[in-house]
Amino acid sequence: MAAHRRRRPWELPESAVTDEAVYLSRRRFLRALGLGGLTAGGLAVGGRGLLDGAWAQDEPLPPLAAPRSEAHADAGRPLTPEPLPYRYNNFYEFTTDKERVWRLARGFRLDPYALEVDGLVERPGALALEDVEALGLEERVYRFRCVEAWAMTVPWVGVPLRKVLEKVGVRPEANYVAFTSFLDPKQAPGQRGGGYRWPYYEALRLDEAMHDLTLVATGIYGKRLPPQCGAPLRLVVPWKYGFKGAKSVVRIEVTRARPRCFWNDLHPDEYSWSSNVEPDVPHPRWSQATERLLGSGDRVPTLPYNGYGEQVARLYAT
Repeated sequence: MAAHRRRRPWELPESAVTDEAVYLSRRRFLRALGLGGLTAGGLAVGGRGLLDGAWAQDEPLPPLAAPRSEAHADAGRPLTPEPLPYRYNNFYEFTTDKERVWRLARGFRLDPYALEVDGLVERPGALALEDVEALGLEERVYRFRCVEAWAMTVPWVGVPLRKVLEKVGVRPEANYVAFTSFLDPKQAPGQRGGGYRWPYYEALRLDEAMHDLTLVATGIYGKRLPPQCGAPLRLVVPWKYGFKGAKSVVRIEVTRARPRCFWNDLHPDEYSWSSNVEPDVPHPRWSQATERLLGSGDRVPTLPYNGYGEQVARLYAT
């Protein structure tokens, strides 16, 4: 008789898979919310309850309760309606189609999971997800700004990266922190070709990594991260463009020399190494002066450092 394996708390049950008909109906709701070039006017007909009905057949994600940080309880604008961040993602390891990522990632597992932390640290080794979360989970409402000029506002559940680095002990000669995502072409079809060099890799300066705003997230909306959002652990750096927040991170390395970054390697003329949100610095193919809010479709001005200038501008003072 085959042994029964107990499902880990961050894994989704097979019964959470949604059929094609429901998926197609949801695409209509996404369009009504302003995606695909349409406006949010359709939402006004039935309100939020109509949207909730479209997702009613989904099983809930496993809960991940954490106290909300008083300092980060409000990002200055309404939360993005909960279903949207689950169904509109950039995760090229699975596909370049934002609205198909969730379908291709729904069976994704990193099991057993361990976060390797090494390099210029006093206590290198592997941390289980439980070890990371034991450092003190909290919920933080952050703005999220994609380099493609769309944005959302979501409540992440996680731990300041600083606490992870303090646990392993950063050595005095360290200057940078590098992040490596998973590599598993059997599970991730996008890693089987397409001209990209996998696994995904990103990096921060040490002072950026130690800043209180920088988070390693294991949850969203009070629930475990779904695969398409970077389960079981991802990086969140709210004053930088979203691609700096590596998903499904399996290794953190502390270094003296500046590490390379995925998109900066591929297109240095389009993606700077630091990639702070700078509305006055256009992307070569589009303006960064405004952004489209998921959920309403409204286009609003983009703020320097995504609205976190008061907290982080000092890091870049000349």
